[in-house]
Amino acid sequence: NAWVELFRNIPLLVQMFLWFFVVPEFLPRDWSLWVKQEMPAKEFVTAALCLGFFTSSRVAEQVRAGIGSLPRGQRDASLALGLTRTQAYRYVILPQALRIVIPPLTSEFMNVFKNSSVAFAIGVLELTFQARQMQEDSEQGIETYLAVTLLYFICAFTANRGMALIEARTRVPGLIARTG
Repeated sequence: NAWVELFRNIPLLVQMFLWFFVVPEFLPRDWSLWVKQEMPAKEFVTAALCLGFFTSSRVAEQVRAGIGSLPRGQRDASLALGLTRTQAYRYVILPQALRIVIPPLTSEFMNVFKNSSVAFAIGVLELTFQARQMQEDSEQGIETYLAVTLLYFICAFTANRGMALIEARTRVPGLIARTG
């Protein structure tokens, strides 16, 4: 719960700065020097870890809500059948909960693409950073940012359609109402 609250409630940009500039200062001296001076692709690694922690806290909350949306009788019945608590979650509760959380996970998956644009703040040469460089070099800002918008749209649309296929394949008739 502390993990979820910590990473979900601190803005992503602030987390990027904390992980890149502050956390290395609290590491042992040798590690700190390695991270600051020798670590290969330190901007990318920091951004990937930060996005991973931020997204994991949001996904954890969505899965928790999916489990909470199931009737308590599901767990009670599986325990009454002799399953251990772990088996009850593995074979009964999680398969149903994960089907319920596919739509919010789709949104979260698309948000990873969009949130990656924040990584330019610590020097990652991602799409938004490259667009800014292209715009400065060519002075064609409208065309550049329209192309970037199109690329983000293609990524989000592809993720959305892929997750829709997964949702259709895993749907259990009558478990949840179709929304789309």
